[in-house]
Amino acid sequence: MDTVFKGEHLLPGHIGQFFIVLSFGAALLSFISYYFATTDDALKPNSSWHKLGRIGFYLNSLSILGMGTCLFYVIYNHYFEYHYAWAYTSRSLPVYYIVSGFWNGQEGGFLLWTFWQAVLGNVLIWRAKSWERPVMTVVAFSQVVLGTMVLGVEIFGIRIGSSPFLLLRNALDYPIFSNANYLSFIKDGQGMNPTLQNYWMVIHPPTLFLGFASMVVPFAYAVAGLWQKRYKEWVAQAIPYALFACMILGTGVIMGSFWAYESLNFGGFWAWDPVENASIFPWITMVAAVHVLIVYKNTGHSYFTATFLVLITFVMVWYTSFLSRSGILGDTSVHSFTDNGMFWQLVLGVLIFLVLSVVLLVKRWKELPITKKDEETYSREFWMFVGSVFLGLSCFHLLVVTSVPVWNAMFGTKIAPPSDIIKHYNVIQSSFAFVVTLLTGFTQFLKYKKTDVTRFFLTTGIYLLFAALITALIVYVTGIYKMNVVFILVMWGSAYSVIANGKVLADAFKGKFKLAGSAVAHIGFGFLMIGALIAAGTSKVISINNTGEGFSPEFAKEQNPRENILVYLNEPVKMGDYLVSYIGDSISSPNHYFKVDYKKIGADGKVENEFVLKPKALISRGQMSASPDTKHYLFHDMYTHITMFYPAPLADGEEANNAGAHDEGNDDKNYDAPVSHEVAPGDTIRYRDGYILVKGLNKEAKVENITVTASDVVIGANLEIVSHGKKYESVPIYMIRNGNVFDFARKVDDAGLKLRFSKVLPEKKKVEIMVYQQPESKKKFIVMKAIQFPYINFFWAGTIIMVIGFFLSILRRKKELKAV
Repeated sequence: MDTVFKGEHLLPGHIGQFFIVLSFGAALLSFISYYFATTDDALKPNSSWHKLGRIGFYLNSLSILGMGTCLFYVIYNHYFEYHYAWAYTSRSLPVYYIVSGFWNGQEGGFLLWTFWQAVLGNVLIWRAKSWERPVMTVVAFSQVVLGTMVLGVEIFGIRIGSSPFLLLRNALDYPIFSNANYLSFIKDGQGMNPTLQNYWMVIHPPTLFLGFASMVVPFAYAVAGLWQKRYKEWVAQAIPYALFACMILGTGVIMGSFWAYESLNFGGFWAWDPVENASIFPWITMVAAVHVLIVYKNTGHSYFTATFLVLITFVMVWYTSFLSRSGILGDTSVHSFTDNGMFWQLVLGVLIFLVLSVVLLVKRWKELPITKKDEETYSREFWMFVGSVFLGLSCFHLLVVTSVPVWNAMFGTKIAPPSDIIKHYNVIQSSFAFVVTLLTGFTQFLKYKKTDVTRFFLTTGIYLLFAALITALIVYVTGIYKMNVVFILVMWGSAYSVIANGKVLADAFKGKFKLAGSAVAHIGFGFLMIGALIAAGTSKVISINNTGEGFSPEFAKEQNPRENILVYLNEPVKMGDYLVSYIGDSISSPNHYFKVDYKKIGADGKVENEFVLKPKALISRGQMSASPDTKHYLFHDMYTHITMFYPAPLADGEEANNAGAHDEGNDDKNYDAPVSHEVAPGDTIRYRDGYILVKGLNKEAKVENITVTASDVVIGANLEIVSHGKKYESVPIYMIRNGNVFDFARKVDDAGLKLRFSKVLPEKKKVEIMVYQQPESKKKFIVMKAIQFPYINFFWAGTIIMVIGFFLSILRRKKELKAV
């Protein structure tokens, strides 16, 4: 007899699963229909196959919206009987993290990807005109392949995909699920990974997946061109979409850099993490493809290279997905998913589009419009082609090194990555960047097809010399001369690119508007490289620990103790040009914020600048994740990260004590042996970290939760505690009731004290105050790392400028299409 489980909300899951199956079936219908509309009904303007293809794609789009709505309904209402809601969300998450929980898991990511492809497919139905049928055949086929990733059905004992509507009791084989009332024991979900609880993760994944999805459009045009033997016509159609894909994916990648900079303990905006590397594979190859597509459009040269780069870009999108979602990088990346049982399905996805590309190229090889005539060496097209080759080589290097775990899995080898992987990437990729930045500069002085050589060398030489002078100034001011010589060369190339393209942009304002897009994009890239080089090459750790203290064996394994300083609560510490103080902490569930006060003291001893940073630690799913806080200036950032703190991390839902005084608990073991002091009003008690002023006695003091009667004697000692320049008030109580003596101690946590009013000495006109001090080992402290990033705003500004350049280029290419 089947168990009837209580409290489950099965309807939204059933509806959602229905939409999943419907979306897959509709995509399959659309693919088949568009295929026959392209082949059998190619000459019929309003064929039934064509109409059926559209209907299938519209139905696929509506089904995707339906399953997305159902999944969000499940997540928002905390239906933890569904594995996806339980695994990636919790009741304590604010709404915006509930939204990001939608794409937190594998299934949600694939759903987001297929949603964006559906949006783009509908745009193509509206805009593609004579290209609709072959192009939509490819897009619908991509929807079919993506649809299998979330099917979650078994065929002949083989599971295809993973459904986001899988029930918890079917996902986990735990004894509790034999209980019909198991939901009564599941009060909350696991919550979200602490590193993902950042506002950038609300907007970064949707942008990144739109970038990935956008790559299908130029791919579909390339496949359609080869398939329909319309070898030349597809190029102009694909260029605006290729530019759009570069713009969006580039934006998504940089948003990931913002996330790394603000949330992860990378100590910067890029860590050469394998999944980070994988995300830029398709961006690099598509940027190269755009340039070669323009070369072919202008000269008829490099058709195969342009087509190959467009095709391989979409294969790279799938390979990127394989690297991040198959679990193959689980030991080398903080970003990778577990395989979720889809390892071989992801491999198959890569192979499907790779084989399709290779077969089409081989089949049409003899018919491809490949010119026999060499290009002019001094033409802009030739050097654009060379630049694209170097971009391809850059991607190939990243691909080979990042894929070391793949090679080991494939061939049973034990190849180890370079010992200093960051230095390896920096040197090799900087070499490629030097060549590419030079080419983005001097190609602007070349003409399409042929150039006046003398004029070119004269102009280029002048600009290179001017760029060298600018570079020398930058190198001297920033101190980058202490870094690798390759960095200096890249700086030179980047400065040259900005100056050369600045000249082109100035010409654009004189009427040559069609040049503006590429010039702005290249200027943005140049600024991006300048900012990255200065920030990464001259970033300075200012939290230097000269005590030699390593804090703990676990800490030493993960951090460099030399770059982390210990700061006790309310005890200022000199750190570089700053005086830093840990002045308190607060809880805003699920985050634990630590307040760090920075004071910059001038030569005259006065405070020139003061600010408070609030780096945080987050305890969730049994993990602690610390996120930095940053003070932004125009020309540098001050980045502060908590690497350790005491007392131990608070459990979920536990509250921290407020600063100030509160009642004593039975915790004398947390203090050193008390010291008694006989004092009168106006006296001062000295202790290790400051002094206590006895301001007076209060005969009207109140005792919390105790009703004072007329026969009771209640006296409070009004004490002012001064510790490291901070003042606190405390009123310990002395009470006589029915001939018995009681005292109520007060704790001042921020000063590490507990104070007791223990005796009244009328013959001496004094009272006895007992002072308990926390030992040094029990005092609250943080261990923090502070890094100064100079000129990081050049990096962010360069990104924005580059995106604007892509947008202007899209407008230009769309205008050219209308003119045809």
